[in-house]
Amino acid sequence: MKMLTTEVTKLLDKLYNLRGEDSEILVKMETERTNAEETKERTSEEKKVLQNKIESLTEEERILAEEGDKLVSVLSNIRTEDFKIVLEKLNIDFDPSKISEKVSSLLPQTINKVQMETETTKNELVEVESEMNSAVATIEELAIRKDEALSNQARLNEYFDLALNGNINITRDAITSLLEKFDFSEDEQREAAKILMFPEDALYEYENKQKSEANSGMSISEVFAEAKENSSSIIDEFTREVNIPVMEKNPREELVELLTSLGFDYLDFTNSDIERVLYNYDEEVIRSNVDYAKEKAFKLDMFIDNVELLYDKEFKEKINKLIEIGKDPFDIYLNPNILMKYNCETLNSTIDKLINSGLDPKMVPLIAY
Repeated sequence: MKMLTTEVTKLLDKLYNLRGEDSEILVKMETERTNAEETKERTSEEKKVLQNKIESLTEEERILAEEGDKLVSVLSNIRTEDFKIVLEKLNIDFDPSKISEKVSSLLPQTINKVQMETETTKNELVEVESEMNSAVATIEELAIRKDEALSNQARLNEYFDLALNGNINITRDAITSLLEKFDFSEDEQREAAKILMFPEDALYEYENKQKSEANSGMSISEVFAEAKENSSSIIDEFTREVNIPVMEKNPREELVELLTSLGFDYLDFTNSDIERVLYNYDEEVIRSNVDYAKEKAFKLDMFIDNVELLYDKEFKEKINKLIEIGKDPFDIYLNPNILMKYNCETLNSTIDKLINSGLDPKMVPLIAY
């Protein structure tokens, strides 16, 4: 029986968190989406500023080149002698050739600086657009991931509802495959599968304590302590009054412990298999059959695939009969249907018919029986 230990409680806390709106997965996705939206908005504004700057620098470069050419052209047509008197009277040092030379020297450098600034701004724009596109892609990806996460959450809740209602019919592989999508470790997947497939071991107790906590407003530890104290006192009082022993285990728990002690992983059996064994439960027969199978070097999967053999009271007798007529134990292991198909009486009758027909039962393949 899997009690509600600290480890199991932590695992169920994690599972229950994933079932609700405050699921850490959904919360993390929402945080990522919010950050991506903020990045998209910020980079969108930065993109506009950079685009405007590039346009302004491009226009500045054009004007510098155009006005520079005009100025050089104008200066080349000016003769100092034509303005000699006014320049002397106003004491102005005006030398068109020197000015033209200076313009021709400084203008290319200035235009080059503008071009370099334009190139730098374009590179910044590329980076900003890349960041913005990444944010947009993240938003779209998160929308898809959220749909998938909600779908996985719905399946998880469905499994829990089935388990809590005692109608779980989901295979272990289905449960572990789902939990793998929630990034559970293999050990956590396996433990969670046990909890869901056998809810009476721990899930029912955890669910009841969750409801008690919600109704009382107490902390979960306080609820656990109070529930344990109350249940113990009630059981003790009832036991004293009616003078009967308290049952510690139910038949299903006893069967699970028996299978485990015999070397089985009880999760390899389906719920319907467990129910069939419980209906025909006989611990002595089960132990005897499994021990005999081990003695004959049969693998235990023989019982997993043919659960009826666990409680077959004629199991050993039928095998001994087949070995008696010369059949190899390994051949019997490979053909368990022969043990399922016949009881001792019909098996003996079939063998007698083969002998009466002049056939050697040893030479007739078991598959033909």
